[in-house]
Amino acid sequence: MPDVTIPGLVLAAILVNNVVFAQFLGICPYLGVSKRLDTALGMGMAVVFVMVMAVAITWPIQHYLLAPGALGEEIDLSYLSTIAFILVIASLVQLVEIVLKKVLPALYQALGIYLPLITTNCAILGVAILAHRQQLSFLQGLIFAAASAVGFILAIMLFAGLRESLEQRDVPESLAGAPIAFITAGILAMAFMGFAGLGG
Repeated sequence: MPDVTIPGLVLAAILVNNVVFAQFLGICPYLGVSKRLDTALGMGMAVVFVMVMAVAITWPIQHYLLAPGALGEEIDLSYLSTIAFILVIASLVQLVEIVLKKVLPALYQALGIYLPLITTNCAILGVAILAHRQQLSFLQGLIFAAASAVGFILAIMLFAGLRESLEQRDVPESLAGAPIAFITAGILAMAFMGFAGLGG
């Protein structure tokens, strides 16, 4: 178990090593679903569920099945980690899709193609792999996943709020739409660089 405090782990995952702004993971849903606050929040909540559950399921799989020596001294299945993690994430996304389609059909329609894209959201796979590589305990892994998901929500909600505000502004025609969105995303990423070194 690494020498890390829970507050430090949370602070680092949300602000210092934010999955979107510092590690540049999960950019596709970040840019695609951030036009409105309500859809951004819906995507963020789906990512929270999938990210935390992915770490909760992949941690024991990694430690008790795939780790070198877990099934015997000469058995090393660690090369299957990425495939196993993707299968777990894909299954969780299917579950989220089924629930949203039944419970919140409007949100399901609004998220569109970006909901199944959570399967290939590298932020979720990245957090599951980082929890293993940093040798976090099961509880630390869950806290790290939850904090990383909160960091994702923070990023997508900030961006969505700014994009909604920009729609009401007189933006030059050559910058309207995607160009101003990319500029805004870049400025947000630079702003988050100010948290570097925070929390030790």
